[in-house]
Amino acid sequence: MPQLKSELLFTVDITVGRVQNLPATPLGDRRIVEVTGGTFEGPRMNGKILPCGGDWILLRRDGVLQLDVRLTLETDDEQLIYMTYHGFRHGPAEVIARLNRGEAVAASEYYFRIAPMFQTGSEKYAWLNGIVAAGVGDRKAAGPRYQVFEIL
Repeated sequence: MPQLKSELLFTVDITVGRVQNLPATPLGDRRIVEVTGGTFEGPRMNGKILPCGGDWILLRRDGVLQLDVRLTLETDDEQLIYMTYHGFRHGPAEVIARLNRGEAVAASEYYFRIAPMFQTGSEKYAWLNGIVAAGVGDRKAAGPRYQVFEIL
């Protein structure tokens, strides 16, 4: 079998806004975070994130932050791409406490991974409809930054 290989698809910086905390559920604490914008840059595509997305976060009882994000990307050539991803962020309690206080924390100190999927009607970017992707995250003050890779 071939070895797993990847190629950088893009780096994305997501800005977030209002947070709505919902009542605790049997699975954990649910928050809905508004996505207010952002940008993405890569070898085959660049553009911005439209301010119409969100993250339906679940802070599980075991301390794992479970992500459920939906975004609309608009490329520099005005093509729309729906991006969704699930993922996890967790780490040592003291590291997560620093992140929650807004402190700068090296991405190597915690686990932050996503599995994006794409949908588009654009002929130019139709190849996105059939790829597997994975991303590595870093939490910045304005929101997360991910390097997203196409799995070849």
